[in-house]
Amino acid sequence: MTLNEAIIYRRSVRNYDPSKPIDSTTVKNCIEQATLAPNSSNMQLWEFYHVISSDKLKKISNYCFDQSAAKTAQQMVVVITRKDLWRKRAKANLAYINKVAGGKNPKDYNRREKFADTYYKKLIPLTYFDFFGIFGRIKYIIYWLIGLFRPIYRQARNSDMRIVAHKSAGLAAQTFMLSMADIGYDTCPMEGIDSLRIKKLLHLPQGAEINMVIACGIRLPDGIFGERFRIPFKEVYNKV
Repeated sequence: MTLNEAIIYRRSVRNYDPSKPIDSTTVKNCIEQATLAPNSSNMQLWEFYHVISSDKLKKISNYCFDQSAAKTAQQMVVVITRKDLWRKRAKANLAYINKVAGGKNPKDYNRREKFADTYYKKLIPLTYFDFFGIFGRIKYIIYWLIGLFRPIYRQARNSDMRIVAHKSAGLAAQTFMLSMADIGYDTCPMEGIDSLRIKKLLHLPQGAEINMVIACGIRLPDGIFGERFRIPFKEVYNKV
C-alpha cells in the first residue's frame, strides 16, 4: 500500500478471523520497523513484548476485561516505556557517536560531535535525574524563574519525563500499526487494561510502565464498528 492507503485502511478492529492466522515473524518485522519511529532525544525508552503464547494471550485477554479485540486476537504486542533505562540508553548514544567519529578521543571531536557528546553526558542526566521528586521540583522552580526572562525547556519533573517517554512509545505504537496495515494485518490499541496484572504476568521490572496493549489479527466484517467518525477538520485545524 501507499502510506495514504495504509492510513485509511488502518482501523481499530475488534473481531478477528480465527481461520486466518498471522505470521509471528512478519509481526516481529513490523515491531522492528516501529523502532524507527521518532522519539525524544533518540533515547528509545521503550520495549515491546510480542505475545504469541496461547496461555498468556488468554490471561492478557482477561486482564483486558475480555473485550472482543482481546478475546479474538491471534497475537498481541505490549508496548512498554522504560524511563528507568535512561542512563543505559544515553551510554548507547555516546558509544554510537564515538563510533561515527572513528573512535577519536572526545577532545578531538568536531563541533557537532562535541555538542552531541555534551548533550548525552550533561544535558540528559540533568533532564532525567531525580531523587524522590525533590530534584525535579527544584529544577521546575529554577526553570520557571529563568523562563520569566527567556524561553527555556520546562519539562523538569519526574511526571513530565514520564509523559515524554509515553509520547515516544505512542509514536512507536502508531508506526507499528501502520506497518501492520501496510501488509493487510489488523490491530486494535487497548488502554482499558489491568496494567498491574499484565506487568506481573510479563515479569516487568518496577521501572517499566505499560503504554498500551495492541491486539493483532485479520479482521472479520463485523470487526469494524461502522464508518470512521472524525470531528470536522475545521474544528481541530488552526492556521496561524
